[in-house]
Amino acid sequence: MKLYDTQLAPNPRRVRLFMHEKGINDVEIVSVSLLEGAHKQPDYLQKAGLANVPMLEMDDGTCITESLAICRYLESVYPEPNLMGRDPKETAIIEMWTRRAEMLVATPLMMAVRHGHPALAALEKQNPAIGEYNVEAGTKALKVFDRRLAESEWIAADRLTIADIVAFASIDFARMIKFRPPEELANVNRWLDAMRARESVQAAK
Repeated sequence: MKLYDTQLAPNPRRVRLFMHEKGINDVEIVSVSLLEGAHKQPDYLQKAGLANVPMLEMDDGTCITESLAICRYLESVYPEPNLMGRDPKETAIIEMWTRRAEMLVATPLMMAVRHGHPALAALEKQNPAIGEYNVEAGTKALKVFDRRLAESEWIAADRLTIADIVAFASIDFARMIKFRPPEELANVNRWLDAMRARESVQAAK
């Protein structure tokens, strides 16, 4: 298999983190330069269908984009350690928190960076007001996660799961615009420190 990857974006980093946590090291990594527009070239688009990174190319030539779809496939091929649910109840809870992480935290913070970091003007017609609004939205949403993390070491289960990866990749990405969760969100900040200490995070920068 081949993973078409880029170092600049949080969605590919989700997959790298997922792979490192699972110890997957037999997937070839192919670097794709977004700033050079490699994801918009005809040969890439023919495989991906959309100008999206990451993309996983399977051994039979099947290609899939969308980071969570890729992680779902990798979870099936490499089932341990489990990151997406051991039984129907746990799977549903992890899916719930993953969706919350994506919609409430990841999407606004990614939009904030896209509209707030000068280097990304090459990729985006930036609107500072959109960036500011999304910083506020993401910060507000983190209060939900702070309450959750007051009762649990990790977001969705008794261990790190895909929900933690989705939330962390985007919060860490937002450091590009000097975003930090407010100090009063002590549980979120405790969790962030635990995430940043993990070997997978160091390896998947």
